[in-house]
Amino acid sequence: MKRKFTAVLVLGISFLISCTNKQEEIKLQHQDITEMVFASGALEADDQYNLTAQTDGYLIEMNLEEGTIVRKEQVLAVIDNDQNIINSKSAVELHRFASENAKSSAPALQEVEAAIEAAEVKVKLDQQQLERYKRLYESNSISRIEYDNANLMLTNSESVLNALKQKYRNQQIIAREQEVIRQYTSKTGKVLEKQNRITSIRPGKVYMKKKQLGDYVRKGDVIAVIGNPDSIFARLNVDETGMAKLKIGQTVFIKLNTHVDEVYKAFVKQILPAFDEASRTFIVKAYFEKTPEFNITGTQLEANIVIRTKKNVLVIPRVYMNYDHKVMLKTDRKIVKVVPGIVSGEWVEIKKGLNAGQTIIKEAP
Repeated sequence: MKRKFTAVLVLGISFLISCTNKQEEIKLQHQDITEMVFASGALEADDQYNLTAQTDGYLIEMNLEEGTIVRKEQVLAVIDNDQNIINSKSAVELHRFASENAKSSAPALQEVEAAIEAAEVKVKLDQQQLERYKRLYESNSISRIEYDNANLMLTNSESVLNALKQKYRNQQIIAREQEVIRQYTSKTGKVLEKQNRITSIRPGKVYMKKKQLGDYVRKGDVIAVIGNPDSIFARLNVDETGMAKLKIGQTVFIKLNTHVDEVYKAFVKQILPAFDEASRTFIVKAYFEKTPEFNITGTQLEANIVIRTKKNVLVIPRVYMNYDHKVMLKTDRKIVKVVPGIVSGEWVEIKKGLNAGQTIIKEAP
């Protein structure tokens, strides 16, 4: 393995020497030049979303395949999570009991109500007793102590009655609170039970199936990718150095990795303002003038965004100019510093420093 690597390295060095010994030259001329911003990216469907699991469990039913069209709220998968079902049924029963306890016919409330009725009778009897003792006291038939004891007995009876009434009100509040809590728990249980059935958010096409029947999934796992089949766009990753030049409506020429001989025309429709941390680029959406027949999402692509075009300007190949914007003339091997203009993929505009008809060489200054 080591011998094979050494042979390749020697061939590479030989090739470099032969190139440097051969002097390349070009005669300057005028031509049109187009400035472009390069971007990589992938095809993506409009309204694309991930169909995700909302609970843990095994996939016991799968009703989707790549390329199939799904309706809104169609059940696409079912997760076997018995705990959600058990909790839901239990919550429904507890809510029913809480509702019964909140009614006036509930045993706890009836018990307090019976005690209130007895206390009301006792108060009434004590009131009658106090009135009788008052007349006897006024006629000096009983002592002051006996009258005061009758008055105290009525006061105690009234206190007991008021306490029982307050207890009844408190019992009602607690019962209603429990009913509300159990009702909320019951609704939550139904929601959790419903999460066993995974449904589509909106109609679309299944572009990618990421789980299979029988797989164990956790909450948040992506089961499939669904999008709008009638609208495919190019999601472009643009370096921040080129963002200042981009505008809505600019023309984009796109090559798909699967169709390298085809060039598709598109237009910049949306420039997302936020920096994408995952790709360390800005995201630009370009929509095709004519949607390609090959519209599988995730297809990798390369794109050139047209910034501007200049007609009949002096240009040289980019490889003939070094990083200091210097080139070498053929006549006397003089090094000249130029003022570049717009830059395309292979060419650079020369605004000052050279004239048409001059010949420059590629050999480094």
